[in-house]
Amino acid sequence: MSVLSLQNICFSYGNTPVLRDLSYEFEKGKMYCIIGRSGAGKTTLLSLLSGLSVPNSGNILYDGKDIRGIDRYVFRSRYIGVIFQSFNLLTQLTAAENVVLSMDIARAKIKDKKKKALELLDSVGLDEDEANRRILHLSGGQQQRVAIARALSYDPEIILADEPTGNLDGDTQKEIMQIFKSLAENGKCVILVSHSPEVASMCDERYELTKISGKNKRACAKLLNKEEQA
Repeated sequence: MSVLSLQNICFSYGNTPVLRDLSYEFEKGKMYCIIGRSGAGKTTLLSLLSGLSVPNSGNILYDGKDIRGIDRYVFRSRYIGVIFQSFNLLTQLTAAENVVLSMDIARAKIKDKKKKALELLDSVGLDEDEANRRILHLSGGQQQRVAIARALSYDPEIILADEPTGNLDGDTQKEIMQIFKSLAENGKCVILVSHSPEVASMCDERYELTKISGKNKRACAKLLNKEEQA
Protein backbone atom coordinates (compact mmCIF):
# COMPACT_ATOMS: atom_id res chain seq x y z
CA MET A 1 0.00 0.00 0.00
CA SER A 2 1.26 3.47 -0.88
CA VAL A 3 2.16 5.92 1.86
CA LEU A 4 2.06 8.95 -0.46
CA SER A 5 -0.06 9.38 -3.60
CA LEU A 6 -0.39 11.98 -6.33
CA GLN A 7 -3.77 12.17 -8.07
CA ASN A 8 -3.96 14.29 -11.23
CA ILE A 9 -1.83 17.07 -9.78
CA CYS A 10 -1.65 20.38 -11.68
CA PHE A 11 0.31 23.44 -10.63
CA SER A 12 0.92 26.84 -12.18
CA TYR A 13 2.91 29.94 -11.34
CA GLY A 14 0.48 32.70 -12.25
CA ASN A 15 -0.62 31.94 -15.81
CA THR A 16 2.33 29.65 -16.50
CA PRO A 17 1.56 25.94 -16.03
CA VAL A 18 4.44 23.95 -14.53
CA LEU A 19 3.00 20.51 -13.73
CA ARG A 20 -0.02 18.82 -15.28
CA ASP A 21 -1.91 15.62 -14.51
CA LEU A 22 0.72 13.93 -12.37
CA SER A 23 -0.48 10.69 -10.81
CA TYR A 24 1.74 8.29 -8.93
CA GLU A 25 2.07 6.27 -5.73
CA PHE A 26 5.11 6.05 -3.48
CA GLU A 27 5.59 3.04 -1.22
CA LYS A 28 7.54 2.39 1.95
CA GLY A 29 10.74 0.41 1.57
CA LYS A 30 11.66 1.95 -1.79
CA MET A 31 13.97 4.71 -2.98
CA TYR A 32 12.68 6.87 -5.82
CA CYS A 33 14.47 9.41 -7.97
CA ILE A 34 12.76 12.21 -9.88
CA ILE A 35 15.05 13.61 -12.56
CA GLY A 36 14.73 16.32 -15.16
CA ARG A 37 16.39 19.39 -16.58
CA SER A 38 16.49 22.71 -14.75
CA GLY A 39 13.07 24.36 -14.89
CA ALA A 40 11.15 21.12 -15.43
CA GLY A 41 9.43 21.40 -12.05
CA LYS A 42 11.46 19.05 -9.83
CA THR A 43 11.75 21.38 -6.85
CA THR A 44 8.13 22.48 -7.34
CA LEU A 45 7.02 18.87 -7.09
CA LEU A 46 9.08 18.38 -3.94
CA SER A 47 7.48 21.49 -2.45
CA LEU A 48 4.03 20.05 -3.17
CA LEU A 49 4.90 16.65 -1.68
CA SER A 50 6.19 18.30 1.49
CA GLY A 51 3.10 20.44 1.93
CA LEU A 52 5.01 23.69 1.46
CA SER A 53 2.91 24.45 -1.63
CA VAL A 54 -0.66 23.56 -2.60
CA PRO A 55 -1.63 22.22 -6.06
CA ASN A 56 -4.09 24.15 -8.21
CA SER A 57 -6.02 20.94 -8.73
CA GLY A 58 -5.73 17.27 -7.90
CA ASN A 59 -5.04 15.57 -4.58
CA ILE A 60 -2.02 14.51 -2.55
CA LEU A 61 -2.78 11.68 -0.14
CA TYR A 62 -0.80 10.59 2.90
CA ASP A 63 -1.86 7.14 4.13
CA GLY A 64 -5.04 7.57 2.11
CA LYS A 65 -5.92 10.96 3.59
CA ASP A 66 -5.85 14.23 1.65
CA ILE A 67 -3.08 16.33 3.16
CA ARG A 68 -5.36 19.37 2.92
CA GLY A 69 -7.17 17.89 5.90
CA ILE A 70 -3.96 17.44 7.92
CA ASP A 71 -2.51 20.28 9.93
CA ARG A 72 0.44 21.53 7.88
CA TYR A 73 2.65 21.93 10.93
CA VAL A 74 1.95 18.35 12.01
CA PHE A 75 2.48 17.00 8.49
CA ARG A 76 5.85 18.69 8.00
CA SER A 77 7.17 18.19 11.51
CA ARG A 78 6.11 14.57 12.10
CA TYR A 79 5.24 12.64 8.96
CA ILE A 80 7.70 13.96 6.40
CA GLY A 81 11.40 14.79 6.70
CA VAL A 82 12.80 17.27 4.18
CA ILE A 83 16.48 17.63 3.27
CA PHE A 84 17.01 20.92 1.47
CA GLN A 85 19.61 21.46 -1.23
CA SER A 86 21.24 24.24 0.81
CA PHE A 87 20.86 22.16 4.02
CA ASN A 88 19.22 25.10 5.93
CA LEU A 89 21.21 24.29 9.06
CA LEU A 90 21.70 26.90 11.77
CA THR A 91 25.38 27.72 11.48
CA GLN A 92 25.73 29.17 14.98
CA LEU A 93 24.72 25.81 16.46
CA THR A 94 26.58 22.52 16.61
CA ALA A 95 25.53 19.51 14.58
CA ALA A 96 23.95 17.91 17.65
CA GLU A 97 22.16 21.14 18.60
CA ASN A 98 20.63 21.33 15.12
CA VAL A 99 19.23 17.83 15.53
CA VAL A 100 17.94 18.53 19.06
CA LEU A 101 16.24 21.70 17.84
CA SER A 102 14.42 19.67 15.21
CA MET A 103 13.14 17.35 17.95
CA ASP A 104 11.97 20.35 19.96
CA ILE A 105 10.10 21.82 16.98
CA ALA A 106 8.44 18.46 16.33
CA ARG A 107 7.62 18.17 20.06
CA ALA A 108 9.18 14.73 20.05
CA LYS A 109 8.71 12.86 23.31
CA ILE A 110 12.31 11.79 23.87
CA LYS A 111 13.81 11.78 27.36
CA ASP A 112 17.44 12.42 26.44
CA LYS A 113 17.42 14.37 23.19
CA LYS A 114 21.16 15.01 23.18
CA LYS A 115 21.85 11.27 23.45
CA LYS A 116 19.38 10.57 20.65
CA ALA A 117 20.99 13.27 18.50
CA LEU A 118 24.44 11.72 18.97
CA GLU A 119 23.04 8.30 18.05
CA LEU A 120 21.46 9.66 14.87
CA LEU A 121 24.61 11.49 13.88
CA ASP A 122 26.65 8.36 14.54
CA SER A 123 24.26 6.39 12.32
CA VAL A 124 25.09 8.71 9.40
CA GLY A 125 28.83 8.58 10.01
CA LEU A 126 29.63 11.48 12.36
CA ASP A 127 31.47 10.79 15.62
CA GLU A 128 30.90 12.66 18.88
CA ASP A 129 33.69 15.16 18.21
CA GLU A 130 32.17 16.06 14.84
CA ALA A 131 28.68 16.15 16.37
CA ASN A 132 29.82 18.82 18.83
CA ARG A 133 31.35 21.07 16.17
CA ARG A 134 29.57 24.12 14.86
CA ILE A 135 28.17 23.72 11.36
CA LEU A 136 30.68 26.14 9.83
CA HIS A 137 33.48 23.84 11.00
CA LEU A 138 32.11 20.87 9.05
CA SER A 139 32.68 19.94 5.41
CA GLY A 140 29.89 19.89 2.84
CA GLY A 141 29.58 16.13 3.11
CA GLN A 142 29.44 16.31 6.90
CA GLN A 143 26.76 19.00 6.74
CA GLN A 144 24.74 16.78 4.42
CA ARG A 145 24.92 14.02 7.04
CA VAL A 146 23.70 16.46 9.70
CA ALA A 147 20.78 17.41 7.45
CA ILE A 148 19.86 13.73 7.08
CA ALA A 149 20.09 13.13 10.84
CA ARG A 150 17.92 16.19 11.45
CA ALA A 151 15.29 14.90 9.03
CA LEU A 152 15.29 11.58 10.90
CA SER A 153 15.04 13.16 14.34
CA TYR A 154 11.28 12.65 14.68
CA ASP A 155 11.23 9.33 12.78
CA PRO A 156 9.10 10.31 9.74
CA GLU A 157 7.92 7.66 7.31
CA ILE A 158 8.87 9.71 4.25
CA ILE A 159 12.20 11.35 3.45
CA LEU A 160 12.36 13.99 0.69
CA ALA A 161 15.73 15.26 -0.52
CA ASP A 162 16.43 18.01 -3.05
CA GLU A 163 19.70 17.41 -4.97
CA PRO A 164 21.25 15.66 -1.93
CA THR A 165 24.57 14.96 -3.65
CA GLY A 166 24.83 17.96 -5.96
CA ASN A 167 27.88 19.53 -4.31
CA LEU A 168 29.65 16.36 -3.17
CA ASP A 169 32.62 14.47 -4.57
CA GLY A 170 32.13 11.02 -6.02
CA ASP A 171 33.15 9.01 -2.95
CA THR A 172 31.02 11.10 -0.58
CA GLN A 173 28.08 10.84 -2.98
CA LYS A 174 28.26 7.06 -2.81
CA GLU A 175 28.39 7.15 0.99
CA ILE A 176 25.36 9.46 1.19
CA MET A 177 23.42 7.30 -1.28
CA GLN A 178 24.22 4.24 0.83
CA ILE A 179 22.62 6.00 3.81
CA PHE A 180 19.46 6.63 1.78
CA LYS A 181 19.46 3.03 0.56
CA SER A 182 19.72 1.78 4.14
CA LEU A 183 16.79 3.99 5.16
CA ALA A 184 14.65 2.50 2.40
CA GLU A 185 15.70 -1.02 3.35
CA ASN A 186 14.53 -0.25 6.88
CA GLY A 187 11.04 0.71 5.72
CA LYS A 188 11.29 4.41 4.90
CA CYS A 189 9.91 5.88 1.69
CA VAL A 190 12.82 7.88 0.21
CA ILE A 191 12.17 10.34 -2.63
CA LEU A 192 15.15 12.13 -4.17
CA VAL A 193 15.20 14.94 -6.70
CA SER A 194 18.36 14.93 -8.80
CA HIS A 195 19.81 15.79 -12.20
CA SER A 196 22.43 13.06 -11.82
CA PRO A 197 21.99 9.86 -13.91
CA GLU A 198 24.36 8.11 -11.48
CA VAL A 199 22.13 8.94 -8.51
CA ALA A 200 19.07 7.84 -10.47
CA SER A 201 20.70 4.50 -11.32
CA MET A 202 21.09 3.74 -7.59
CA CYS A 203 17.35 4.09 -6.92
CA ASP A 204 14.65 1.42 -7.10
CA GLU A 205 12.46 3.45 -9.43
CA ARG A 206 13.33 6.40 -11.66
CA TYR A 207 11.02 9.01 -13.14
CA GLU A 208 11.65 12.03 -15.30
CA LEU A 209 9.89 15.37 -15.34
CA THR A 210 9.97 16.51 -18.93
CA LYS A 211 8.43 19.46 -20.70
CA ILE A 212 5.74 18.51 -23.18
CA SER A 213 6.53 19.48 -26.75
CA GLY A 214 4.06 21.34 -28.94
CA LYS A 215 3.04 24.91 -29.59
CA ASN A 216 3.87 25.92 -26.05
CA LYS A 217 7.01 24.00 -25.11
CA ARG A 218 7.05 25.61 -21.68
CA ALA A 219 3.45 24.72 -20.95
CA CYS A 220 3.85 21.94 -18.46
CA ALA A 221 5.68 18.87 -17.34
CA LYS A 222 4.65 15.26 -17.09
CA LEU A 223 5.97 12.49 -14.86
CA LEU A 224 7.24 9.63 -17.00
CA ASN A 225 8.81 6.41 -15.94
CA LYS A 226 11.99 5.17 -17.55
CA GLU A 227 10.25 2.56 -19.69
CA GLU A 228 7.91 5.14 -21.23
CA GLN A 229 10.89 7.17 -22.41
CA ALA A 230 12.43 4.31 -24.41
